[in-house]
Amino acid sequence: MGTYLITGANRGIGLEYCSQLKQRGDDVIAVCRETSEELKALGVSIESGIELTSDADLKRLVKKLDYQKIDVLINNAAIVERFSLENLDINSIRRQFEVNSIAPLKLTHALLPNLKAGSKIIIMTSRMGSIEDNTSGGSYGYRISKVALSMAGKSLSIDLKPKNIAVGILHPGLVKTRMTNFTPSGITPEQSVKSLIVRIDQLNLENTGTFWHSNGEVLPW
Repeated sequence: MGTYLITGANRGIGLEYCSQLKQRGDDVIAVCRETSEELKALGVSIESGIELTSDADLKRLVKKLDYQKIDVLINNAAIVERFSLENLDINSIRRQFEVNSIAPLKLTHALLPNLKAGSKIIIMTSRMGSIEDNTSGGSYGYRISKVALSMAGKSLSIDLKPKNIAVGILHPGLVKTRMTNFTPSGITPEQSVKSLIVRIDQLNLENTGTFWHSNGEVLPW
């Protein structure tokens, strides 16, 4: 039993993390911009009104937590905006970079006093951030931001290993959520999170910094 802080917790994979972890007896701190009826029904601790790109909101969250120990920090919040090369939107790329890459690093840095020896940090990235695996092109903002996020996770794994804090860099699989337009070829959030929790439980200092698929496959950078 531990304390898990999960961002982007009001729907999709974040909501499912909250549900499954609560069901198995863990304490859950759900962080989101806006809560949802589904999240409120879980009976977890909710910190809403938190925009992770806002320095003021981060300071407010840190003050509210008041050095409470966090056993697992799950950086899950993200956005995707789809533009092709022909209608490239640089402002969209910047926005995705701020939310998907910089915000998780800022939050992790802000919560370092809450992370103790034995704590874990989870970086929810994407296979779309794999350079070697990119065979379809496009999705510039999302791909670029996820590559950067994975690199941040790798550096964190090196810098925090002496502090006995492990970092997992995880791809959830192709999941039926709003972000993927509920693709019929995807797995359910329940299936994805069940496997992701196994990866988190198996995370240690020997495998810290590994880029995993939720099914346990090690993915190429």
